[in-house]
Amino acid sequence: MDKTVLQGAFAAYFAPWVQALDLQVESFGEGMVVLRLPQSDQLSRAGGMLCGQAMMAAADTAMVLALMSQFGEFRPCTTVQMNTSFLKPLSNQDALVEARVLRAGKSLAFGEIDIRGADDGKSCCRASTTYALL
Repeated sequence: MDKTVLQGAFAAYFAPWVQALDLQVESFGEGMVVLRLPQSDQLSRAGGMLCGQAMMAAADTAMVLALMSQFGEFRPCTTVQMNTSFLKPLSNQDALVEARVLRAGKSLAFGEIDIRGADDGKSCCRASTTYALL
């Protein structure tokens, strides 16, 4: 697995509207990935606050890439459950989306995601996820 393969996964496996988030692979390791979600007026509400829908889409996408790094390849999967807590607004800065696989079995995988400000490092969103491996 390398950064080029993970970055190429956006065009290969994700819908155009997910690609439009312009997520960039910052770093990765076995079972984890950090993506950068650039600040954008199109993803922001009044006051430059990143909208929750964009955070949830970025979190879900990051976990698929974390699963790729866990398995060494793309495996078809689908989100079964996502529990998201918004901790504070994120305004006028990029977001770093860190996804980590907690456990990957034969048919289910579990993970957690932390979204924080790229400038201030403060967590603004936490999510836990369950995926069915197809």
